[in-house]
Amino acid sequence: MKIIKPSVELLWITPNAEKMIERAGRVCYKSEDLITEESSAKFIQNIIKRGHEAVLEHASASLLLVCDRGVLAELTRHRLASYCVESTRFCNYSKDKFENGITVIRPPNLNEEAKKYWLLSVAQAELSYIFMIKSGVSAEIARSVLPNSLKTEIVCTANMREWRHIFKLRTSKFAHPQIIEVMNIAKEILKKECPNLFGDINESN
Repeated sequence: MKIIKPSVELLWITPNAEKMIERAGRVCYKSEDLITEESSAKFIQNIIKRGHEAVLEHASASLLLVCDRGVLAELTRHRLASYCVESTRFCNYSKDKFENGITVIRPPNLNEEAKKYWLLSVAQAELSYIFMIKSGVSAEIARSVLPNSLKTEIVCTANMREWRHIFKLRTSKFAHPQIIEVMNIAKEILKKECPNLFGDINESN
């Protein structure tokens, strides 16, 4: 069994995303003549301030998120996005490809005693899973004993308006601590690429 931390990787983003958004949005006002090398920043800030965020849908990004199954369940509530998820039906974690065991993500804020119980629980789940498969049970049935802490990989593609919506909800202090952790990583990645699109969304902690 391996224990890892959650992570996020940028797979793809609309080239020159902020310029693309400005080019599309200026059609609404027939102000294309005002486009310069530096004009997209102010245009996007004004668009967001006015609440005209439909314009932001003209650019999108695809992220690879490594998280646990609990975060997966919450993230996929956002229906205006596309998802490809590591399948526990078709992935057999008892095989060499997966180093003959499961990979899990440790929950945050565990005291020393709680860590022992968590480790005991996920180790027992791994053992039960492997023995079930060795007894002839298929991976899609044996997965019933896998823990919520099981690592999963998700490719999530959404337009920039939807990413803003996701970040506002999932980096809020009211969100679950594990999805806050993952979404803050994702937000910082996209903010680096598009500072004017995400710079107004504050850290939750």
